[in-house]
Amino acid sequence: MISGLALSSGPAQSAPANDCAAPVDVSTLAEGDTLTALSVVKGTTPQEFTGTVVGTIDDGIAVGLDMLVVDFEDPDASSAMSEAGGIWQGMSGSPVYVGDPADGNLVGAIAYGLSWGPSPVAGVTPFSEMDDYLDAQAPRRVRVDGTQARDIARESGSTRAQVQEGFSQLRLPVGVSGISGSRLQQAREAAAERDARYFRGGEMTAVRGGRDDASRATADDLVAGGNMGASFSYGDITYAGVGTVTSVCGGQVVGFGHPMGFLGATSLGLHPADALFVQPESLGAPFKVANISPAVGTVTDDRLAGITGVLGPLPEAMTVTSDVQYGARERAGSTDVHVPEWAAEVAFSQHLANHDRVLDGIVGGTSAMGIVVQGTDEDGAPFSIDASDLFVDDQDVAFAAAWDIGDLVWALSRISDASVDSVDLDSVVTDETGTLRVVGLEQRLDRKWTKVSNRRQGVVAQAGKMLRLRAVLRAEDDTLSHVPFRTRIADRARSGYLSVTGGAWAWTNLYRAKTVAKVVEAVEAAPRNDEVLFELRLRRNGGRLEQTAGPQSSVVEGRKGFFVQVVNGRRGQRSIEECRGC
Repeated sequence: MISGLALSSGPAQSAPANDCAAPVDVSTLAEGDTLTALSVVKGTTPQEFTGTVVGTIDDGIAVGLDMLVVDFEDPDASSAMSEAGGIWQGMSGSPVYVGDPADGNLVGAIAYGLSWGPSPVAGVTPFSEMDDYLDAQAPRRVRVDGTQARDIARESGSTRAQVQEGFSQLRLPVGVSGISGSRLQQAREAAAERDARYFRGGEMTAVRGGRDDASRATADDLVAGGNMGASFSYGDITYAGVGTVTSVCGGQVVGFGHPMGFLGATSLGLHPADALFVQPESLGAPFKVANISPAVGTVTDDRLAGITGVLGPLPEAMTVTSDVQYGARERAGSTDVHVPEWAAEVAFSQHLANHDRVLDGIVGGTSAMGIVVQGTDEDGAPFSIDASDLFVDDQDVAFAAAWDIGDLVWALSRISDASVDSVDLDSVVTDETGTLRVVGLEQRLDRKWTKVSNRRQGVVAQAGKMLRLRAVLRAEDDTLSHVPFRTRIADRARSGYLSVTGGAWAWTNLYRAKTVAKVVEAVEAAPRNDEVLFELRLRRNGGRLEQTAGPQSSVVEGRKGFFVQVVNGRRGQRSIEECRGC
């Protein structure tokens, strides 16, 4: 995967206060013990929540990793817990203490909730395990047997049937800012249809907050019980989750109580965040809406029992920039990608989101687009890909080019030891939606152009002689234009086939490329959408001959195929004479 990316920029900030809490042995807790949790409801200041111990589920999180069950039900109807209906997404990592939190006797972090729906019953990950970085697979659901369900139901407002549905990891309010929910859904559906290998939109939700400047949340707000953001990317397109800090000590921040993406050693962005509100939810867990500020450190480990970050050094990043012009409107935007596996999706989304901002609507048109990708190949040598193309769509020109961008970045990102430093996109959009279509073929015979038809002889070529053809293109107003093709037929050539394809219908073989050189070769060999590709396949003619012609006045669509009959000597001359006027 991509490595060795450029450092992301961000403001220098002071470190938050250390709490260096001492872990409490969960086995010393008894049913009915009172515990105190810290979490943020609004802004950046944590508030206290009181709960009682229900019990422990042995191996509830993983082999050798127990889950402590705590009921945080509050009889006060006006409390944040009561108004939300239970613990919320974004509470993951909220520290739970014995006695006064100031004493630092840390039990663990809220990380799991009952699967059936909103509930104040929480599954707590023991803090003694949160920096052990276990490598077992993270469970999506923790089963509860009949006896445990009875005990939990007795101590909480849940029914036994509801408890027996088990505990599931609290979903982080992980979302995408910069792209609308409808666009995200459109991309998700299109990705499924074309079997895209990189689009992860199905794992994300639309905006549950966004990004912010450093004025409202700073590194000083990364305190126990405070908001904590972790990002795959940050900028115009922010893919991030917001949870809660469990503990801070010696420049390290521990939080979440469960994985972000279970990436192991990683380089996520570490962010402070400002909570806007907690949204109640009748069917699932309530969720926190928050804005995250620029990164103030790097999440270095994404493990079973939580995430750990280091304050100060910022994560390495690949920068994706986009410049879109449409009449008098223009905007330049950018995003830093912290996790290489997300590079293709972020490039796709950056392109789409910036078009939506500038076009200010889903409109048809033509986009003249350029893309420049720079980095180093698997041998450490620098490479640069500089390509341009034309895209037309009569309904949604912004979407037209997105997959070509994503495919190219994905092809590069999957090459081990290769590095992509930057992806620069530019697009000039007009309202023109006309295209050209391949509708026929003509052959030059006796100083005039003759229509080629497979119903008769197809193309008749003479061995050792020059073959002169031209593709016929039809515009939407029915005017015709022509694209020439000529080649010498080898002396020993045998009959075969000619394909004439509009560039917009040609396929670029990026998915099979296994080296940067092969990716570059595929990009350079691919015709532009406004070109015409001629592919001639004749036996004993030296293999397949490809020629591209263009660019034409617009994008060329369609495909036509023709039989090619190769003749020799006098018989060949007679065949050509017979074909005149056919």
